[in-house]
Amino acid sequence: MAASPARRQRWEREQARLKASVVEEDTEQWQKDPHFSGLQRVGGVDLSYIKGDESRACASLVVLSFPALQVLYQDCRMVAVTAPYVAGFLAFREVPVLVEAVQRLQREEPQLQPQVLLVDGNGLLHPRGFGTACHLGVLTDLPCIGVAKNLLHVDGLVRDELHREQVRSLQRSGETFPLTGTSGKVLGMADIRSREYLRTQPCAPRGELEAVPASPESKKEAELED
Repeated sequence: MAASPARRQRWEREQARLKASVVEEDTEQWQKDPHFSGLQRVGGVDLSYIKGDESRACASLVVLSFPALQVLYQDCRMVAVTAPYVAGFLAFREVPVLVEAVQRLQREEPQLQPQVLLVDGNGLLHPRGFGTACHLGVLTDLPCIGVAKNLLHVDGLVRDELHREQVRSLQRSGETFPLTGTSGKVLGMADIRSREYLRTQPCAPRGELEAVPASPESKKEAELED
C-alpha cells in the first residue's frame, strides 16, 4: 500500500493541528516526585504484525501495578490495519486501534486506567516533533512515553561513536543519558534496559504471530520509526 501525495499532505496538516495540544511539562504530582510516589498503574501498548501480512495485527494493551509490576489488565486481539505505512506517519496506521483499546478499558474497567502509557514508537523525537506517542497522548488525554527501537536522526542526533560510547556506559537498570539535539532541546533518553523490559512483558504474541517492525516494508524503512 502506498499513500498519495494528497493523503500525506492531509496527514501532515492533521499532525500540525494535534501538535498544538501536546503538553510537554509534567502535570501530575507523581511525575514531580523522584520516587514516583502516587504512581500506581503503568500501561503499555503495541501492535505486532503477522509475517507476510501487512493488513492484520495483534493490538495489545497491558496495565501493570507499580512498583510491583503485577498484571492488572490485558487486552490482545487481532485487528484489521487499513492505512499504509509511511515513514513519519505511523500514527495514522496504528493509533486508531490503540485508541479503541484504551476506550474499551475505560468502559469495562475504568478503575484500571493507566496513569501513563508506554508506546512502541517515538514521541517528541520525530521529524515534525509529533510521533506516535504524542499522537496517542493527545487523543486519549493520557501521559505517554515513546519507547523506540532505533534512534531517529533528527535535530543533529546521530548514531555515531560518541552515541555508542554513551550507550556502552549504561551498566545498571535505570541508568540513562539525555538525547539532546543541536537546538539544545532534550528529545528523549536512551536506556539499554527498555528493549529487554518490553520483550518480557505478558501478552506478547506467540504461535501464529511473529513480531516484526511496525513497517511491513523493508528493514531500511523500519529503522525510520515514528
